Amino acid sequence: MKDTEKKLVNEMKLKLPSYSVNESAARAMVSAFCAQQDPKTGEIADIKCAVSEAVTNCIVHAYRDTVGTIYITVKLYSDRSIQIEIRDRGCGIEDISLARQPLYTTDAASERSGMGFTVMESFCDKVRVSSKCGKGTTVTLCKRLSSR
Repeated sequence: MKDTEKKLVNEMKLKLPSYSVNESAARAMVSAFCAQQDPKTGEIADIKCAVSEAVTNCIVHAYRDTVGTIYITVKLYSDRSIQIEIRDRGCGIEDISLARQPLYTTDAASERSGMGFTVMESFCDKVRVSSKCGKGTTVTLCKRLSSR
């Protein structure tokens, strides 16, 4: 099926405050929503890990020392592809290329590993990042499920 032929099957939007407890809530809600596409166990685990990393980045980095809102949109398509957009209105990322380098962190004092984007990339087919300093960041995770 060509990209032009894929159709939106279902969509979910979430809006959560950036409390650390909401990382697990986001992971559970997104994976439960994606389950209607009947993914394999490993695929749902991949989605959970990638969402966890993206949401944790919002909590730890985007809204440092404050509470903001995390916006999550999940789209399921007829070709068994999933697009998950995780957006914040936090501090933004000054240098996206640098931030995507393994082991780079802006929070070494808190013993952060700097592997967030690397983890997301390892569990998804594509990861897109856009950001503006002082305006926020959008991370889009794309994953194609295997056929059943």
